[in-house]
Amino acid sequence: MSIPVDIDKLASAVADFGAGYLLTVSPQGRVKAVTVDPVVESGAVRILGQSRGSAENLVGNPAVTVVYPPLETHGYSLIIDGTATVVNDGFEITPTAAVLHRPAAHADGPPPPGAARTTASGSDRARARSAWGQCDQRQ
Repeated sequence: MSIPVDIDKLASAVADFGAGYLLTVSPQGRVKAVTVDPVVESGAVRILGQSRGSAENLVGNPAVTVVYPPLETHGYSLIIDGTATVVNDGFEITPTAAVLHRPAAHADGPPPPGAARTTASGSDRARARSAWGQCDQRQ
């Protein structure tokens, strides 16, 4: 079950999670994952500090994903896709898409992050709709 997150509401979504994982891919196709604590500022996802390996990967392939694991059993993950550049103090990601996601088999889990801040009622997706955007029916 996926719930699209509007890019303009990404800062609120990120605030509901702890550390995430920056995923980059080497020219040989190997995925590198590093733990990061991103912040969202002016529409960009900023990561302070650099991983030398991640920076090398970005030279050949600027496409990245930041994955925030669920904070609760069967909870939602936050997945952010984008393109990254190396800046003086770290990385700057221009997000292209973001979703809250969990497999359908975990539907017995807690409501999506941010649902408590909404006034909608009904299913997880209905409660999250006003917080993160339109519902996606993909499973």
